[in-house]
Amino acid sequence: MKAVIIAAGYATRLYPLTMNRPKALLTINGKPIIDYICDEIDTIDIIDEILVVSNHKFINNFLCWVCKRTGKKKIKLLDDGSISEEDRLGAIGDIKFVLDKENIKDDVLIVAGDNFFTYKLLDFYKFFLECKKDCIAVHEVDRIEDLKRMGVVKIDENARVIDFAEKPENPQSNIAVYASYIYLKDTLPLFDTYLREGNKPDAPGYFPAWLCLKKDIFAFSFDGECYDIGTHEALSEVRKKFRIQVK
Repeated sequence: MKAVIIAAGYATRLYPLTMNRPKALLTINGKPIIDYICDEIDTIDIIDEILVVSNHKFINNFLCWVCKRTGKKKIKLLDDGSISEEDRLGAIGDIKFVLDKENIKDDVLIVAGDNFFTYKLLDFYKFFLECKKDCIAVHEVDRIEDLKRMGVVKIDENARVIDFAEKPENPQSNIAVYASYIYLKDTLPLFDTYLREGNKPDAPGYFPAWLCLKKDIFAFSFDGECYDIGTHEALSEVRKKFRIQVK
């Protein structure tokens, strides 16, 4: 199995913090967000490589980070060639770029590089082993305004996704999708199909919303918290809340 960390965005909402540094390298308790993600990936023995996709603007920042990283897994950086918000590939475009560049034929764990979370990726992987289907990570969210900015699903009694709406104006449930996914190797060619059909290449949730109409997808309801570090307010909240708890 391979792990892919999507870290090629430009995070303009976090300027000036991210003018010269990628969002994934912003720190919580002095530790880059991406290190927390890699530490969790390190707990899954079957993963033999972590592939981090960056844009060209920030590739040197990640090269410096890799030189200091002392984790268990091999890390490979991939430069998607973009240099600005205007020519970015989008999250789904970047996933397709990695799959093609590395000719990946394995099952894949995909995680957004700007998500800080406290649930265990190993538990997510164990859930995947039980169902042997494409999987997404979900959690209940109470605020309607938050749900409108997220993917929202309905699931049946077996945790199978029966409805998926990305950024719905009228959410039909309180089950929100977070940017951690496990896809079977047989699913990977469908990224090409998705993009060739002219579907949106940006938010990673658009792909499973499309995919669930073609294949079964199962939802892992995690215990813990997850934050998309997309704004100064979100970053400040996480830094304050986890100042002591997270080591």
